[in-house]
Amino acid sequence: MRLWSSRAAPGLGLRVVEPFKPAPNRVVWGVEGLLKAVADALQARFASCTVQGELGSFMRAASGHCYFNLKDAETGAASLRCAMFRRAASLLDFAPGDGQLVELRGRLAVYEPRGELQFVVESMRRAGAGALYEQFLRLRAKLEGEGLFAAERKRALPGFPRRLGVITSTAGAALHDVLTALARRAPQVEVVIYPSLVQGDQAPAALVQALRAANARAEVDALLLCRGGGSLEDLWAFNDERVVRAVAESALPVICGVGHETDVTLSDLAADLRAPTPTAAAELAAPAQAGELERLRMLAAALSRRVDQRLDNLAQRLDRAALRLARPSDALARQRRLLDLLAQRRGQALPRVLERQPMRLDQLAQRQDRALQVGLQAQCRRVDALQARLQALDPRRVLARGYAWLDDGSGRALTTVAQLEVGAQVHAVLVDGEAQMQVLATQPGLS
Repeated sequence: MRLWSSRAAPGLGLRVVEPFKPAPNRVVWGVEGLLKAVADALQARFASCTVQGELGSFMRAASGHCYFNLKDAETGAASLRCAMFRRAASLLDFAPGDGQLVELRGRLAVYEPRGELQFVVESMRRAGAGALYEQFLRLRAKLEGEGLFAAERKRALPGFPRRLGVITSTAGAALHDVLTALARRAPQVEVVIYPSLVQGDQAPAALVQALRAANARAEVDALLLCRGGGSLEDLWAFNDERVVRAVAESALPVICGVGHETDVTLSDLAADLRAPTPTAAAELAAPAQAGELERLRMLAAALSRRVDQRLDNLAQRLDRAALRLARPSDALARQRRLLDLLAQRRGQALPRVLERQPMRLDQLAQRQDRALQVGLQAQCRRVDALQARLQALDPRRVLARGYAWLDDGSGRALTTVAQLEVGAQVHAVLVDGEAQMQVLATQPGLS
């Protein structure tokens, strides 16, 4: 192998390439040898150490090994690649996840196939929630206190949408999954794509703009907000407060399908419906065409059966009516029998009525005699009562008790001594006759 070095050519502004001459007694390493030497140095210096940081991009392979990044909890500027093999991972007493603050014990090593520095983890324990996860929890508590996640704010999705909007990246697998699911389940549904960034510092503003554009155009029945899986950092745009508020304020129903089944973002909580994956979001947004066609077929079959049954009933009624019309003599015979019966009843009823009339007249005469006697007796009793009252008022009975009626001869009654004068003539009426008297003296009585 030939090595080359360069030097500047004076006054020409050019660089002249000339053969590289190694210094005498200088060691030239091979790549594998150098990596092994570095690994040995790390093994000697950092055979066992403890480091604390925040988990990111955590992944558990099918073999049971775990691979993840450990970020600096304070600044997040530094990151260390870590590997935790199956034996150590089986001893964990909790489920690691992105954003958790952990304390790792292990050793530094070099992964020779790629020449990468990595930390081989022997044990892991929780040291806190992590800065990013704590931010997630604080924002969640704030928005939940404002009622953005309340169940009563959720709206029902359209049962049979004609057009759906998809907000996602055109370069991601999520769009392919959504379109494939809709083409398979509901090919009649039109899809309108609102492209947006879904990761990075510019993603929140792009997502908010896409949501506002979809609501302004109002050309779809519902919106699907989608993205594939990733770490907490990858999905952080969907935890941005601006995006969450835009989802909650959307006039169109929103189905949020971000990440995998275990990933939960604040946009999921603010949406009208959360789907575990983008594919599930497409399945929840539109019913399967095959299932609905089968349901329509069953309804059509039931309707056909009901119509046939109704037609059969009407046909039977028509047949019975036709039979009656086919033999009018039967109807005339029935009417004739009815008329004969009525005539017979009339002929039998008249003699019975005539037989009962004399008896009724006798009864009425007896009732009349009794009524006259009762009335006459009542009138006699009334006359006797009036006569007794009249006799009680007869003035002669009063005169019979020793009283007399006095007047001045002209019919004016004398009732007081003041009406009398000495020598005056007084006419008196007694029980058995009349008398003329003269007043000799008067004497007022004591009152």
